[in-house]
Amino acid sequence: MKITLFGTQPYDRESFDRIRDAYGFDVTYHRSHLNAGNVALAEGADVVCIFVNDTADAATVARLSQLGVRLIALRCAGFNNVDLLSAAQHGIPVVRVPAYSPHAVAEHAVALMLSLNRKIHRAYWRTRDGNFSLHGLLGFDLYGKTAGIVGTGRIARELIRILRGFGMEVIAYDLCPDEAYAAVAGIAYVPLDELYARADIVSLHCPLTDRTRYMIGPEAIGRMKPGVMLINTGRGQLIHTGALIDGLKQKKIGAAGLDVYEEEAAYFYEDTSDRIMSDDVLARLLSFNNVIVTSHQGFFTREALDNIARTTMENIREFAAGEPLTNRVSAGA
Repeated sequence: MKITLFGTQPYDRESFDRIRDAYGFDVTYHRSHLNAGNVALAEGADVVCIFVNDTADAATVARLSQLGVRLIALRCAGFNNVDLLSAAQHGIPVVRVPAYSPHAVAEHAVALMLSLNRKIHRAYWRTRDGNFSLHGLLGFDLYGKTAGIVGTGRIARELIRILRGFGMEVIAYDLCPDEAYAAVAGIAYVPLDELYARADIVSLHCPLTDRTRYMIGPEAIGRMKPGVMLINTGRGQLIHTGALIDGLKQKKIGAAGLDVYEEEAAYFYEDTSDRIMSDDVLARLLSFNNVIVTSHQGFFTREALDNIARTTMENIREFAAGEPLTNRVSAGA
């Protein structure tokens, strides 16, 4: 079985190299992200393995089919960068890694919350310059505050466990509420408008679909509590960045912690420090001292990387063996 990995970083190669011999697969690594312009690099591969910034649109999928590729293996949970309908039409199954480490992403969300609340990022730079003033660094106790969690999948449930440990009240919204889980976890499912109105911190943990794209826009922000903290470790296009910037300027949003950005592909996972930033929206976002942007690193722990590599290889092994694909995703999922 020949596998071509696109968008490969050094840490990807290390994690896959550690286990590839156990599976006996022939793995080729490419640094570039898959798209219609470089799809020819997949020639001779049975499987292409891609990540969040690779693009498997209809044209790319059609070309993959022509090249003889028989499986698209995502090494991430999200699959919005794959044209699933086109893949189905060309008979190419798509598999993913549904949960590489819910602990990693949940803990990163908490890190963003704590850093923004207690102004850790600002204090770090101040003390390096010999400024030990506390002015402008005032935070609030998380204890007794209300967290609104949108989506209650595995990552969200780990986050809820942590926030309940802080003594926070947790309210949640999900298209399919799990009342049995809510009773055990000590949370309440509420309508989305009520969540926006009551939450001191809103954290997004839902997939990107046509229904959720830009769910955080002017109307949603307008319904939120003044000074709300907004956290997004899900998908960049859950938030309309222009509306977010307006909310920050109007002080409707008190702080924002973003591990994702709607146009992140041109910047995230790359060192662009020697270039002038051409994305005016991202540049404006980075200018706020009450905003922290991290480069989609919520998943980035040793344990998660190992889980990604192992689950990806297991997905491919199932395909090679003709077994049912445990982590297959299909159009309409």
